[in-house]
Amino acid sequence: MHPPSPYTGRMFLSVVIVLTMSALYGSPAFAARLLTAASDETPFLAENNTAMTRMMDGMSVKPTGDVDSDFVALMVPHHQGAIDMAQAELRYGHNEQLRRIAQEIVVEQQQEIVAMRVALGQALPPSAPAPDQQKPAALPTAPAHAGSDDNRQMNMLNPMRENQ
Repeated sequence: MHPPSPYTGRMFLSVVIVLTMSALYGSPAFAARLLTAASDETPFLAENNTAMTRMMDGMSVKPTGDVDSDFVALMVPHHQGAIDMAQAELRYGHNEQLRRIAQEIVVEQQQEIVAMRVALGQALPPSAPAPDQQKPAALPTAPAHAGSDDNRQMNMLNPMRENQ
């Protein structure tokens, strides 16, 4: 049997608080609203807990004797943790100002990770879409227009050139 996670303890504490407040306020509707709010936040809290755990584990590095390399080894998981937490805000948050800040965090922290790796001459990982970006469904191919001429090309640099 696995020991209870800190997340389980927080959820239990939330339920106890809700029940206590319900008894104090005597309103089942009030308690229901609080429980709904707590359960709506559950995926966000779980993702942030995972991000924090992954970040802290990643920052547990053994010093190599190279200050620059150790600095990057510590900072990359720290920055990735910020990215992961910002993506959770983008998935679950509602405040537009905070969502814009979260978008900025994702971009800036990714750029800083790349800059640090480049400074050390490390290979960059292959680019990949963010986990919160869905791969678009395949679009059906459009049928060819009747009378289309496959040899005709449009001048993309100056599309008006055909009319001149």
